[in-house]
Amino acid sequence: MKPDAVVRAERVLGVIAESWRPVTGRGYANNERWLVALEGGRSVFVKTAVDDAGADWLRDEHRIYRGVQAAFLPELLGWDDDGAFPVLVLEDVSGGAFWPPPWPGDAVEAVLAALREVAATAPPPGVRSLESDRASWVGWDVVADDPEPFLGLGLCSREWLDAAGPALLAAAETAPLDGSALVHCDVRSDNLCIRSGRAVLFDWNHARMGNAVLDVAFWLPSLELEGGPKPDAVLPSGPGVAELAALVAGFFAARAGLPPPSGAPTVRGIQLAQLRPALAWACRALGLPQP
Repeated sequence: MKPDAVVRAERVLGVIAESWRPVTGRGYANNERWLVALEGGRSVFVKTAVDDAGADWLRDEHRIYRGVQAAFLPELLGWDDDGAFPVLVLEDVSGGAFWPPPWPGDAVEAVLAALREVAATAPPPGVRSLESDRASWVGWDVVADDPEPFLGLGLCSREWLDAAGPALLAAAETAPLDGSALVHCDVRSDNLCIRSGRAVLFDWNHARMGNAVLDVAFWLPSLELEGGPKPDAVLPSGPGVAELAALVAGFFAARAGLPPPSGAPTVRGIQLAQLRPALAWACRALGLPQP
């Protein structure tokens, strides 16, 4: 029996599906993902929501695919929104693509090149600004109000947090977020691949308008985690870099110790893993002792 998402994709495309298989092991939301082989030999990627949070994220993602056509994202092929759980149909980029890790130097440069192209792209209408969402990024204010979830991770002592926390909070609160560029806001290996030497980015549901350097800064902890260079080697010290490092560390620090959200039940583990290099980077950048 064909999954509902495949049936709806057939209807949108006007083509019969010959076979389909679920895509697992990438991403942290509850959405269903399918690779669907169509009559005539073409294959497509189909994603559908299975809960309200995923449905809202998918609508936000569709706004980007509808409004931006560029080599750094897959081609939008179809969309079906029944008012409950929408279905997104994209080109299948998996054939011949390289999926990091590992991270050879040319793959790192491919992502940086793609992010430069993203930064040069005007956001489509309706995309919120990073600056308007600053409170959700800072993070260290949440830790200051209730430090127990963060301290429960075992990454530092209470004495270290009392000494370093105010500097991390002050830096994050002044991180430069304002700007007019398109910002992906969730660059990680599970959200990209390398195709013909170019990086292709997926999962645009968190996209915002603002300072494009945030995309590089947010990617770097996961890059180091996966065996790539340290953040300092990719984004050397410069105006706003230390503040962005503190912001990124605070984002993970405020979340990694919390119960998992219903829409992304496995995300806390990867947030904790990214917090470790992010926190070390922020301390180096600000001249603070390591925890």
